[in-house]
Amino acid sequence: MSATLVPTASAAPTVLAHLRDETLDASRLGAYNLYLTVGPAGVRIGIADVQRNKFVALEDYATQPGLPAAAQLPALAAQHDLLSLAGWNKVRLAVHNRAFTLLPAPLFAPGDEATYLQLHHACAPTETACAYRHTGLDIVSVFAADRPLADWFRQAYPTGRLLHQTSALLEGVLHQSEAAAPRRVYLNIGHQELTVLVMRSKRPELCNVFAFTTPEDLIYYTILVMQELQLNPDQDPVIVWGDLLHDSELFSVLRKYIRHLRFGNRPFDLRYSYRLNDLTEYRYFDLYALHLCE
Repeated sequence: MSATLVPTASAAPTVLAHLRDETLDASRLGAYNLYLTVGPAGVRIGIADVQRNKFVALEDYATQPGLPAAAQLPALAAQHDLLSLAGWNKVRLAVHNRAFTLLPAPLFAPGDEATYLQLHHACAPTETACAYRHTGLDIVSVFAADRPLADWFRQAYPTGRLLHQTSALLEGVLHQSEAAAPRRVYLNIGHQELTVLVMRSKRPELCNVFAFTTPEDLIYYTILVMQELQLNPDQDPVIVWGDLLHDSELFSVLRKYIRHLRFGNRPFDLRYSYRLNDLTEYRYFDLYALHLCE
C-alpha cells in the first residue's frame, strides 16, 4: 500500500458494530471473500466463508470527522488487523454516490466510461469513471469513483472488483425476486441518500439515487417515482432496507403515505453467523448482496 494514499487518521474510528464468528481464521484468508462499502455514513466490512456460503463477520465504522470520503477506507485499513493483509479469495468494494448510469451491454465500449457518464455527471479531476457488467441482466453500470480511493484499492487488492452500491442492490433484489413478479418498488435508505429500484419480472425499470435531508423529502421522491410509473401508494407494496428503525420519523412518514410497506429480508440462500443475530434483518442488505456480485 502506498504511503501517499493512506492518510493517518487523527483519532481511532468510531465502531458501530464489530461482530466476528469464532471460526474466522486470519491464517486462512484464501477461504474468505472480503466485502467493503464506503460512503457518507462511513465504512462497512463483511467477510464470508466461501465453502460454507456464510457471513462470519460484519463491522461498521462511522465517518471520521476531518477525513475526506476517499480517505476513510485507506485510513481504516492502515490500522485494521485484517484489511492490511493479502491473500483473500475475492474482494469487492462498493462506493456510494449519485454519479452512475445503467446502459445496455451491447452499447458499451470499454474505454468510453467517462463519455457515457458525462450525460449525467461530469467527472472532476479527482474522480475516475468505472464500469461493472451485470452479466445476467446484460446491462453495464457506469459510475464515478474518487480517484485516490480507486488507485489505493487497485494497489491494495489487485484482483479486487470496484462497483457501485446500486449494483449490489440490483443483484440482491434480482436474486430474490420471482420470474413473473409484478412491478415492485424497493427502497434502500442511507445517510441522506435514498436509492429507489423498481423491478418487474426480474428486469429493472428504474434505478435512481436521491439526496434528502428531511422525512418529507424522502416520501416526496418515493411518491413521485410511484406516480410516474402509475403505481398506487394505497395498493402497491413497497419493500424497504437501510438505516432506520421501526419507531423512526422516516419510517413513520413512509407508513403514513404507503399502506403496504414492509421491511426487506437479508439475501436468501446465504448463511449468517449467530453473531449477527442481533442485527435487524433489513440492515446491511447492500453489503450482504456483494456476495452475489461477480
